[in-house]
Amino acid sequence: MFGTAAVLLTTALALTACGSSGGSGNPLDSTSAAPSGSASSAGGGKAVIGSFDFDESVLLGSIYAQALEAKGVQVEEKQRIGSREVVYDQVKSGGLTIVPEYNGNLLAFIDPENKAATTDEVNAALKEKLPDTLETLTSAAAEDKDSLSVTKDTATKNSLTTMEDLAKVSKTMIVGGPPEFKKRWEASFKEVYGLEFKQWKPTGPTTADAIKDNTIQVGNVFTTDPKITANNLVPLQDPKNIFPAQNVTPLVYKSGANDTIRTTLDAISAKLTTQSLIEMMTKISVNKDEPATVAKEWLTTNGLG
Repeated sequence: MFGTAAVLLTTALALTACGSSGGSGNPLDSTSAAPSGSASSAGGGKAVIGSFDFDESVLLGSIYAQALEAKGVQVEEKQRIGSREVVYDQVKSGGLTIVPEYNGNLLAFIDPENKAATTDEVNAALKEKLPDTLETLTSAAAEDKDSLSVTKDTATKNSLTTMEDLAKVSKTMIVGGPPEFKKRWEASFKEVYGLEFKQWKPTGPTTADAIKDNTIQVGNVFTTDPKITANNLVPLQDPKNIFPAQNVTPLVYKSGANDTIRTTLDAISAKLTTQSLIEMMTKISVNKDEPATVAKEWLTTNGLG
């Protein structure tokens, strides 16, 4: 009996020594040292971060994930889940804690008739319309707006500057965009600008290339897409603001977002600009860099990594 007790005491002392060795001991031991300047994993909480099925969303999700991990939050990433129709339900139910959203499109999804256009108007409307389980945090200045874009040749040939100008030739054109593009925008395009198209074609992430190749003549291209410049495209102006403000805005499951999560995401939004988003997307789309690598570089440069 005494021999057994001695063995147990020796073992316990050895484990204690391991646990105080600067974080190299048992990973489940809450006394293990946390990264400098961050909370322990237990104190930082947990978060499941989702992203839509396109590169920019994956990039933003990685920025959020790496910044939160640096603050001691245990993070799980679920990338390229799908469209907003799928992702929204998952964050609403708490299956996801955080999604990098675009405030204008989020409002159009939950309240299609809402006419809010500016960032402040959109965010105020979201506070009223979101269910109690959800909230948006601080919006970034970074904005990635929808556009209807054409080639420079098409714009010149048809004297196209605005979406209003497009009405005179739209019936001869095939329009492309994400699979859900027609459902979301067909009625509004017709009502606001009188736009009717020869055909709607789902082109997804290949939209900018499809315009260049004349597979389609006009398409829904996001304004931070580097292919606007690479393919010599012209985003048509939207004088009636059918496309609302599209600021990058974290959507969170309210009860899953602790103070560490909130302050970290707010710090990201404070430094994220449209120009930095374009530069990062150029590295991904043109240089073929991995989103996680580009995210890490941006975080380090801005003192957030």
